[in-house]
Amino acid sequence: MFDRQPDAAPQTAQTASENTPTARESAQRLRAAYDRLLDAPDTVLSETEASELTAMAGIYDLQTDRPHAETWAELRAVLTKSAPQEDAEVTPAEALDPMTVLVVEDDPETAADLTEALTDAGHSVVGPFHIAEAAEAAAALHQIDVALLDINLSGETDGVTLARSLKDRWGLPILFLSGDVTAAARHADLAEAMVLKPYSGRDVLAALAHFQAGLRRQRG
Repeated sequence: MFDRQPDAAPQTAQTASENTPTARESAQRLRAAYDRLLDAPDTVLSETEASELTAMAGIYDLQTDRPHAETWAELRAVLTKSAPQEDAEVTPAEALDPMTVLVVEDDPETAADLTEALTDAGHSVVGPFHIAEAAEAAAALHQIDVALLDINLSGETDGVTLARSLKDRWGLPILFLSGDVTAAARHADLAEAMVLKPYSGRDVLAALAHFQAGLRRQRG
């Protein structure tokens, strides 16, 4: 079931908006600070930099007792794929064109809530499925625009393997839904975006809106 996000008082929300860096700005700052580790893994971080990196990785339950370059590579994937891509042209809940969405979610309540949110927003839903085999069979029978995939699924095939198959066979864009941040980070190259649990219907619609905005930019 979706977790309800607490409503902030208007004045508090406005103050936070004025004084707090956006998720995108924070991600950009961290990339500027730590991307040198990707080219030079043996770079020695200052004590402050190392502490910040460890603290940030800990927030996402990523492993920190390893080289800083490895920690940063996974953390960077999480920040890049899950941070909202703020776009003045897009109002996440309202600016979506109808799409056909494949939903693969292991938890029945979450799957039902997600299906309801997508349907209420005007989308067609194929599924929901909780095993990869059924989802892959459905993908062969429907014209699907995007797949929402839980990484941890029932059955023998996990969401990562399913994502790779859907991309290779049908060219389907993938959005990961995941509480397993480490697995999502390690396989971020398969997904257009990640929506980390717990999430709300609005979070998923926002991710879809930004995905669709990216398609519009590509098409010119």
